[in-house]
Amino acid sequence: MKLLHFYLILLFPFLPFVSLSQDHRAEIHCKHWLGGYPYGTPATNDLIIRDIYALSNNDDTKFADWVAYRLDPELISGSNKSRKWKADPWLDPSETLEPEPHHGDYKNAYDSIHTDRGHQAPLGSLDGSPFWYEANYLSNITPQKSDLNQGAWVTLEEKVRSMVNKYKVVYVMTGPLYEREMPPLPFADEPHKVPSGYWKIILVEMENGHIEPLAFIFDQDTPRGSALQNHLYTIDDVELRSHLDFLWELSDYKEKAIEANKNEDWFEINIK
Repeated sequence: MKLLHFYLILLFPFLPFVSLSQDHRAEIHCKHWLGGYPYGTPATNDLIIRDIYALSNNDDTKFADWVAYRLDPELISGSNKSRKWKADPWLDPSETLEPEPHHGDYKNAYDSIHTDRGHQAPLGSLDGSPFWYEANYLSNITPQKSDLNQGAWVTLEEKVRSMVNKYKVVYVMTGPLYEREMPPLPFADEPHKVPSGYWKIILVEMENGHIEPLAFIFDQDTPRGSALQNHLYTIDDVELRSHLDFLWELSDYKEKAIEANKNEDWFEINIK
């Protein structure tokens, strides 16, 4: 039995993790989300909660269905940028990709399909933590096209860090989309599924308790110079395409208002 599953069973012995109505969803308290964890992942997923992020790892795709992380100015102020890739020590080798030997499952990925090891929770936003190295575990990595990873994706990560300095605490949730079949990693020896795109949700709770949302969707083939405005969506859009439920711990009225809000004015102030 997996270690985390064992702990969850101890905490919630009578609560199946996924197949319950919203009224009976498992209460998992964690600093990394605001309004509830993304709900709707397969029951076989591994829920991993670390100091710098939480994620739900999918045994079939070998990648996280979502990663959530809470950012503050101290966390983003470090200088640890080393990328020493490691398999997640909390996962069975059959549940995740591996970095060794000779670059492991990502070998020749850039040369063959122009793909990077793309952080979901970015190292550059977590390097102030003594646990920064856990950002390089492959459970927090997906095969991400270089033009996206080095273009709009990293630009948005930089904008989020600016928001952290401005608002002090920012919550982020991010994950993959599987809307069409993508070429696999050429040398991976485990069955896996490369994402066709990605989503990212950014939440800031203001002093009056009001929550400001921003939501983005990116295709894997996003051109390097694509403007972030082209990728601005609503949380409702992300729910429709990811099949996940967000902010479900909030009142229905508040949840619906936030998830339908494209928040273009706030985008203009903070992102553009």
